[in-house]
Amino acid sequence: MAEIKLKTPSVLAFEAKLIPSDALMFAGNLAENSWQPIVVGEKAVRGTISNRLKAATANDPTKLDAEVSKANLQTVDVAALPHTADTLKLVFTMRVLSDLHVPSTCNDPIYQSALAEKIKQYQIGTGFKELSKRYAHNIANGRFLWRNRVGAETIKVVVTAGSKENQKQFIFDSYQFNLRNFEEDEQVNKLAQIIQMGLTEQHAFIKIEAYSQLGQGQAVYPSQELVMGGGKGDKSKFLYQLDGQAAMHSQKIGNALRTIDTWHTEFEEIGPIAVEPYGSVTNRGAAYRQPKANMDFYKLLDGWMLKGKEPSLEQQHYIMAMLIRGGVFGE
Repeated sequence: MAEIKLKTPSVLAFEAKLIPSDALMFAGNLAENSWQPIVVGEKAVRGTISNRLKAATANDPTKLDAEVSKANLQTVDVAALPHTADTLKLVFTMRVLSDLHVPSTCNDPIYQSALAEKIKQYQIGTGFKELSKRYAHNIANGRFLWRNRVGAETIKVVVTAGSKENQKQFIFDSYQFNLRNFEEDEQVNKLAQIIQMGLTEQHAFIKIEAYSQLGQGQAVYPSQELVMGGGKGDKSKFLYQLDGQAAMHSQKIGNALRTIDTWHTEFEEIGPIAVEPYGSVTNRGAAYRQPKANMDFYKLLDGWMLKGKEPSLEQQHYIMAMLIRGGVFGE
């Protein structure tokens, strides 16, 4: 019987298997354990002109004086700890789902069956242990705090997981964990086992509370809203809020949790990046998984599925992390 030649389906999509919620921001003091919502406010500021000017203006003293004497008037959203509180508390939840081998949509049953077999073999071989450890590490190190992590006196992360009958709690000192490497740690491994269970057997529900001691009155950094269609009046900065309370987008939390890709070509220079099809890092304006190097998700997956080129174990980790991320991957 002739071997069936696979081709990439025109429709192929996977649902995300790590699903964080939006994160809410609270203010308080660690010693008192009393917390109040951080409310997004608004202020009008009279700034100065500081952008790069055209040479004709910059090189003419008269024109330069006229330009910089103009006030740069702005209305912006702001969020900060009150002067009676020194600690930011960030709270979100996360669901971990299994059945990675079942795509949400695929219009080619033969390809679906072949891909499912690859995923099952990976699961049998690894149990998602390495990926789970890295996700757990990014919870423990507080990477999801982003700018709210920088310069903090202390950062503590409290994780609650499991059913009410068998609830487990983990407490991490985030400064004990490196943002660049994923070292072995007993507590992280125990949290990773719960994530593993969620990916392989039965869904897991995890609650994460992070405490970042920034200092009284210090600014905090919710997600910033993207303003579409030319803006909204004179306001130049919109912060994400839920019923007035400062918050972070679930997408931003998810990006931090999946910053586990150390298998790209520029790791020594820039460290781990978020799992993305082309290894894109938007704030650097670069893609670190170039198709010409056969390192992007599509080249690796097609080589494995269509040409029988089995990737190294490290790149298999990356492919599976991409499927856990979810997305539309058809032609």
